[in-house]
Amino acid sequence: MKIAIAQINPIIGDFKYNCHKIKEYAARAMDLDCDLVVFSELVISGYPPRDLLERKEFVDANIEHLNKLINSIKGIGLICGFSDYSLCKNGNPLYNSAALFENGKLLYKAHKRLLPTYDVFDERRYFQPWREHSIFLYKGSRIGLTICEDIWNDSSLIQKRFYQKDPVAILVEQGADLIINISASPFVISKKELRWNLLSSIASKYKIPLIYANQTGGNDSLIFDGSSAAFDKYGQMAARAGDFTEDLVVFDLDSQNDAESYRDNIHPVSSSDEESVLKALVSGTRDYVSKCGFSQAVIGLSGGIDSALTAYVAVKALGRQNVSLIFMPSEYTSKDNYEDTEELAANLGIKQKIIPINGMFKEFLKYISPDFDKNNPDVTEQNLQARIRGTILMGLSNKHGSILLTTGNKSECGLGYCTLYGDMNGGLAVISDVPKTMVYDIAKFINRDKEHIPARIIDKAPSAELKDSQTDQDDLPPYEIIDPVLKGYIEDLKSADELVKSGFDRKIVEKIIKKVTLSEYKRQQAAPGLKITSKAFGYGRRYPIAQKYYETGVKA
Repeated sequence: MKIAIAQINPIIGDFKYNCHKIKEYAARAMDLDCDLVVFSELVISGYPPRDLLERKEFVDANIEHLNKLINSIKGIGLICGFSDYSLCKNGNPLYNSAALFENGKLLYKAHKRLLPTYDVFDERRYFQPWREHSIFLYKGSRIGLTICEDIWNDSSLIQKRFYQKDPVAILVEQGADLIINISASPFVISKKELRWNLLSSIASKYKIPLIYANQTGGNDSLIFDGSSAAFDKYGQMAARAGDFTEDLVVFDLDSQNDAESYRDNIHPVSSSDEESVLKALVSGTRDYVSKCGFSQAVIGLSGGIDSALTAYVAVKALGRQNVSLIFMPSEYTSKDNYEDTEELAANLGIKQKIIPINGMFKEFLKYISPDFDKNNPDVTEQNLQARIRGTILMGLSNKHGSILLTTGNKSECGLGYCTLYGDMNGGLAVISDVPKTMVYDIAKFINRDKEHIPARIIDKAPSAELKDSQTDQDDLPPYEIIDPVLKGYIEDLKSADELVKSGFDRKIVEKIIKKVTLSEYKRQQAAPGLKITSKAFGYGRRYPIAQKYYETGVKA
């Protein structure tokens, strides 16, 4: 049997568009003489539909479009994901399902057995877990059809298991000689290698081939890298789709262990974390902007590395003709930043607009002077400058119908080193899950062949330039210390004591954790951010704002 893996980028709720894509890729698979084409999890509705699943009309529409596909696609078998109604009297009303159909007939349905409820996943909110396990005979293969999480519970391969049963093991016991997994697995740094190792290990362990079809593209905060793959019964990768792109690859069950036949179906993917993250940011920005109905974006340039990286990503995602760059200097803006923003804009092929804010700032101070001591300015005056800039950018966004992209990184967001209603203004926080040190690494990767981001922007000390001779490290520890502490605390859930035992200074650890805790109210008012780490500031991290818990040893 010749099987195609169709890796597409669905739009949540656009059933007509998604089904058109499915038909297009099914036709491509037929042109390649394939017997079966496999699509991703919930591909008819797009993933994740979240609370749209609570609306009966939405679920009915997804079933209606599945039936239209069943009746319209001829000449090839097709597997795709959809939402089905549960027959259970008790429990949730839906299944997360997969359908196999051919020539106008629904041949088989499978439902997801393992429903994740960690990080960004909340599938028990909507779906009922399927308790049955059965295989299906199709064109001489006994297929075990699984959905995403169903393959992530092998006791010999997964260290942290969340479920008692292993669907793959059960299906193999029942005689499956081919495992197919349809998935919507979001991107996280280095996760695709983990997936491939898992898939390869499962195939070699049971001596059966495994097909894995993943979604690509961005939906809200989540980015899907695709990287769909097929592994033969020896655990060798036999086919691989590209990352962060729509693609179609083919695996012929009759050519197993023929490395020569695999070569053309191993498509290139990113070779480093920096390349993967850059592709993810471009893909996530492009899809968020376009799927929300925008075509243009506006960005405030500061002369610093964060806005430079955001501008580069926006140009790659949307095209330079659709990006506006605004530079808003004050009396504290250095000459270097005038020159660096101009050079960056020229490198990106855009003419930046300059709007000085010094006069506006003085007018603000003039009218609120009874409450402000001009001889003793503090952070209030600094924040006022950021809010003036934020107002200008939102005004331009409204006037031109463009989306404002915010430029804060994860390190700043984590510690609250940002201004509500100022530099936090916007519709998408492009790099809010990218630590500051990684921002520099990606900038250097961008410049590997040509200087797109001026070298001085990368080399200079980071500064908000809201007072004379200001640098970030006036108020914060070095980012080389902040970032590993934040990763340990936010992503690895380490305690203050554990971080200190690993070599970090206790005062610095306590200061960082306290800032993270106190800044929760800011992050929950921030624009949605693109997720690229295992734990981002977003709906996968649900901390209360009004609370009095502090880590042991961290004073309130």
